[in-house]
Amino acid sequence: LFLFIALLINIFTIRFFDAPLKNEVCKSGITSFELAKDIDKSIAILHSWDTNAKINMSLSLGFDFLFLIIYSSFIALLIYWVNTVLWKNKAIYPLGKGLITLIFLAAFFDVIENIALIKLLLGDVRQLWSYVAYYFATIKFAIVFVCVIFLLINGIILLIKRPKKVI
Repeated sequence: LFLFIALLINIFTIRFFDAPLKNEVCKSGITSFELAKDIDKSIAILHSWDTNAKINMSLSLGFDFLFLIIYSSFIALLIYWVNTVLWKNKAIYPLGKGLITLIFLAAFFDVIENIALIKLLLGDVRQLWSYVAYYFATIKFAIVFVCVIFLLINGIILLIKRPKKVI
């Protein structure tokens, strides 16, 4: 419950800081910056932000360091729980254990991505940082997506198999 509440607070905080980042060049806020890939696109995004937007970007990145701990821990605990309830001593159990490891790897990739974005924000505008941010963000999003799909499928299975114990 604590992690869930912390997760919600962080989501709303990051969304608050993300709002001033959105414009014609940067339609999806920080996500556009994470996935820019090309240095020219990263530079265009940076130039599209005024001082206030850049401050918001900095604050968003700061909160993201806390957020990555919270989201990875929350998802890992949910996977552990559904994996234990549904798949203990079954062939699929190692998949859940592997996903727990992967979600923490995603958080580590998030750290690397954040460092690359900070480097860009501070004026070290090199293609390297755009690539690092893009590839690590892409892998992070893919891992989180797979983990969430695993949880959704297992949540449905739980509702079908054990409605009285879950609800």
